[in-house]
Order: sequence, then structure tokens, then C-alpha cells
Amino acid sequence: MLSTDLGLSSASFLHVPLLDRLAPARDAGFRGLSLTPDDILSLEAQGISAADIGARIRDHGLAIREVDCIGCWLPSHHQAGDDRPMAALLRSLTPERAIEAAARIGAPSVTVVDMMDVTPSLDEAAAAFAWLCDLAARHGLKAHIEFMPFGGIPDLASAWAIVQAANRPNGGLTIDSWHFFRSGSSFDLLATISGDRIHCVQINDAPAQPGADLMAETMSSRLVPGEGSFDLPRFIRTLDATGCTAPVSVEIFSSETASKPMAEVIRHWPGATHAVIQQARNR
Repeated sequence: MLSTDLGLSSASFLHVPLLDRLAPARDAGFRGLSLTPDDILSLEAQGISAADIGARIRDHGLAIREVDCIGCWLPSHHQAGDDRPMAALLRSLTPERAIEAAARIGAPSVTVVDMMDVTPSLDEAAAAFAWLCDLAARHGLKAHIEFMPFGGIPDLASAWAIVQAANRPNGGLTIDSWHFFRSGSSFDLLATISGDRIHCVQINDAPAQPGADLMAETMSSRLVPGEGSFDLPRFIRTLDATGCTAPVSVEIFSSETASKPMAEVIRHWPGATHAVIQQARNR
């Protein structure tokens, strides 16, 4: 079954320095924290070692969940134009930088995405992901693809095909509820995937009707679990039935996360998420 020791996705609070996120996350009831590569690299540039960063996180009772994300790993990423959204940032998120930073801080895994919308062939994506997994394995890390409906790996079927073709024991999937539902991914397919290939689960909610621009919606209009229209109880039950024991992180991007104090915004997130999980398991 999915772990109920919830983590907080740091990607929702990049405007808050990493060390300032720790107390609010702990006080809200979170037990883990995902990090970005720049969270680690920026503090190292200030003279704080990765070992010290990790120690400060653990001193707050928080586990390091994953480093999110690697954004430049396909050959076609290097050919994508500068007009792509966040192109410069994504090109800096290379496998080497992210994996080495994750290893230094003691993270167990790294998330892999395509947000440049390059639509790779299966052969290209499988070869690139296999190489990335081998690099991660040398550091004792797992790697997991997160599909996104506005990217070149748009749904569960396409991400799972890459993982299967790459055929690496440390390769797997990130399943984000927003991307799962907005991409129209299949519960039937999800039910067939062995839970040990699902390395990370992210949970959130959304209104029934999608926005006209999915990327804009995902970055500004996510809701707290239980406040939207997603069938999260079925989502949780399906993942439980696969034998998935992956950590669950709450990942919510909204105008509220940027406009209000972090401690105020997140204080009810764990309780709301636990209520949804309990509803799924009591049914």
C-alpha cells in the first residue's frame, strides 16, 4: 500500500529558500521533502556542503524523497529552440548535474521529465532513459519518468513503454494525479503495472473542466486533494492494488502558494490528503 508518511513537493515553493521550507513542512505534519537540483547547488555555492544540507533536513524530522527533476536528457532536447517555455532552465537540468547532486545529499531517486514537447521516438527515448538509469545506478539511485499531457511523453502508456523498452531494474515511473487525469490515462493500464515500478506518487486535485492551456493550468490552478473533481479514491485504490509502496508527495501549484505565507498555505494539506486516503481504503 502507498505510504501515509506524506512528503511535500518543494517545486511548489521555489520562491521560498530551501532551509526556510523545513520548519513549515515539519509543523504542518509532513514527513518528507522533495528537492530540486538548484536547491542543492545554490546552497553549495554559498559554502554549505550537501552533507550539512541533508543533516539540517533530517534534524527537522524530514526525509529526502527525490530530486525533481532532470529536464534535458533526450538528444532532441539539445536541438529544441529557445522559444520553448523554460528552455534555458530545462537545459541546465542535465542527468549529470541532477544525479550527482542527488547522490551528494543522499536522495534515493531522481525524476525525469520532458517539458520541451519534442515527441521522441520510442527508440530514442528508451536508449536515453537506459543510459540515464545506468548513470543513476552507479550512484545507487532510481530514476522515474513523469509523463505530462502537454509534453512529448504525454500519458501513462507512452511513459510505461519507454520504461519497459529501456529495461533497467532501477527505472520506473512517477504517477502524478493531475497528469494522470488530465492526460486521460487508463486505470486499466495502471492496474497492470507492478507496484515496484512506480517509484513516486504525487497527489493533487483539480476542477472538472480543464483549462484551455494545460501547462498554464498545471502551474497555477491545482487544488488540495478532496477539493476538486478527480476520482482520487479510485486512484489510490488502484495504486494500492498494484502493491505500490512508493512515497506520496503533495504537489500543488496555485496562485495561493505564491501569494500567502507558506506555513499558512500548507497547514491543512496533510489532513486533507489523509482524509482522501482514508476514504479510499474504507470503501
